[in-house]
Amino acid sequence: MGRISFIKNLAEELEAESVLSRDDHVVAGVSGGPDSMALLHVLVDLNAECGYSLNIHIAHLDHQLRGQESEKDAAFVQAAADGLELPCTIERADIGEQAGSGEGSVEEVARRERYAFLERVCLRTGAKVAAVGHHRDDDAETILHRIVRGTGLRGLAGIPRARSLREGTAIRQIRLVRPLLRRDRRSLITYLSESGVPYRDDRTNQDNSVMRNRIRNSVLPLLEHDVNPQVREALLRLGEQARWLEEYFRGTTQRTLETLVISRTDQELVLNAAALSKKARIIQTELIRRAVVAFQLGEQDLGFAQLVAVLDLVADPASGKEVHLPGGMTVSKRYDRLIFSMPTEEPRETIAAEIAVHVPGRTLLPIRRMEINCALEEADSRTLSQWLHRQHATQQTAPGRGPGAQQVDEEWIDYSRIRLPLVVRTRSPGDRFWPLGAPGSKKLSEFLTDAKVEPAERDRVAVLCDQLGPIWVIGHRIDERVKLTAHSNHVLQLRANSVES
Repeated sequence: MGRISFIKNLAEELEAESVLSRDDHVVAGVSGGPDSMALLHVLVDLNAECGYSLNIHIAHLDHQLRGQESEKDAAFVQAAADGLELPCTIERADIGEQAGSGEGSVEEVARRERYAFLERVCLRTGAKVAAVGHHRDDDAETILHRIVRGTGLRGLAGIPRARSLREGTAIRQIRLVRPLLRRDRRSLITYLSESGVPYRDDRTNQDNSVMRNRIRNSVLPLLEHDVNPQVREALLRLGEQARWLEEYFRGTTQRTLETLVISRTDQELVLNAAALSKKARIIQTELIRRAVVAFQLGEQDLGFAQLVAVLDLVADPASGKEVHLPGGMTVSKRYDRLIFSMPTEEPRETIAAEIAVHVPGRTLLPIRRMEINCALEEADSRTLSQWLHRQHATQQTAPGRGPGAQQVDEEWIDYSRIRLPLVVRTRSPGDRFWPLGAPGSKKLSEFLTDAKVEPAERDRVAVLCDQLGPIWVIGHRIDERVKLTAHSNHVLQLRANSVES
């Protein structure tokens, strides 16, 4: 199949499965390897050959795991973007340091950071679609990997063609799509060769100390040679049937889960164990999985044995027992209550979900004992000069408040630079923030550390966000993106007051 036929057949397939709309704004995750370079040029060719008008933005995250090779990958992707005259965002994350500090394995941290990065770029650019280069062989490898790890029936569904990039937040409905998922690695290499597209080889893919690499380089070839030459097709057929089952469960179990919830905060979910125990065991398994995922924990390390341990906890009439799950989660049984909880040094007095902020108007946050007042004002030259002076003074001070400081905070931001609606929430994994006056962005967790906020208090900090992310870490600093300038015409005055409980 020639390059043009490849693209046209793929376009028909994408349209039939509603993977992409012809005028989507797409952020393409590009590492520089063959899979992602094929993805990038497929998107470009859809525009050139098939009447698409995709708005493409390239995103590359340098994991800093391979020294100069990582830097060369980033330079290669930037050069590819320049050659195609496409915008490109490149960021860096020290994956090795995060993994070494106990935030998960290198693979877990890298995956989490990649998707958080894609989300940031989508929010900044207004894109509603993020695309990655997973293909048919990746899907077969994933299914086999999950079989040997024992993740249960749902895990056999493999890689979804499309899903929400992040579940559970109404203002962030960004789709993650995999346009190449029905194509195998060999066809992509052929396409790149016929198109004259270069790519980078990552030598770490040959490192068989990583389980995924062992499956790709050793286990699957052995099965093909000694057991079944069509083993990949067999795995994919199994995955397709598991997907049908998963689609059925998705619709039924979410509604069922809501009927079982006794209470919920951002750190604890309590279910009716007695009612749960009356469900079929396979339904119980899916409900438990959904309860875990509700905390935005990955499912990669949630094995079948751990699910069975929780099932046994539900069935046990005794009270006081508990099971430990990945990510530090504890599931405990207290009489007729099944409690999913995340680690904390003390109970957190914080909201469990996003709270919409009235603009203009007053928003009460009773659990935080706080109210936020928003006032929209026209900027004349005198008042704007005063606001700019105060903003400059804030910029020169160290972030944070000292002990015993009055719990009243006020900021002024450029109304034209925000994307409504505004919400108040706690910090989320992957949040990034450009503190006013700082040389660049940093993780919100790093900002709070630099501001000397006590560890026990960091998850109590209220964060005001618009659709693009944090704009005010309340009591500390606004984001550079929303600062006032000499050209600001409309000013949003923000005031956070402590209120009596």
